[in-house]
Amino acid sequence: MKRSILILIGGLVLGVLAYAGIYRAETADSCCLVESKAPELAWLKQEFRLSDAEFTRISQLHEKYLAGCAERCLRIDEKNAHLAQLLTATNNVTPEIQTAIAESAQLRAQCQGMMLQHFYEVSRTMPADQGKRYLAWVQSKTLLLHDAHQSMHH
Repeated sequence: MKRSILILIGGLVLGVLAYAGIYRAETADSCCLVESKAPELAWLKQEFRLSDAEFTRISQLHEKYLAGCAERCLRIDEKNAHLAQLLTATNNVTPEIQTAIAESAQLRAQCQGMMLQHFYEVSRTMPADQGKRYLAWVQSKTLLLHDAHQSMHH
């Protein structure tokens, strides 16, 4: 009886150790990426098989883009707040509301242009085939305005 319990406990310990070892081996890459300087881009390095130099350059581009993006988002938020204030003051579309709508749309268009420019810069940092795949992916996620327009009507 004693021997059976020792064999059972030994088997359980070996099973736990084997599981822990396999888990560690399978998640080692992900853990290292999450602990990197730019964990929000970790998926990008893995998905597009980027070298450390490519990843560093893309991380720098990302930081530069985010700084300008924050400013652009703030301007859009301010314009939207102004528009919301105008809308609560009337039940008609006034010339001032039309102007605010146009200005808000212009800011969003500038933001989209800067975003697209960033995507192109990032894609040029990657190997050519991965850059093309990256552009196709980001465009499908961010710039398919036709699909967004269609979904508004359904």
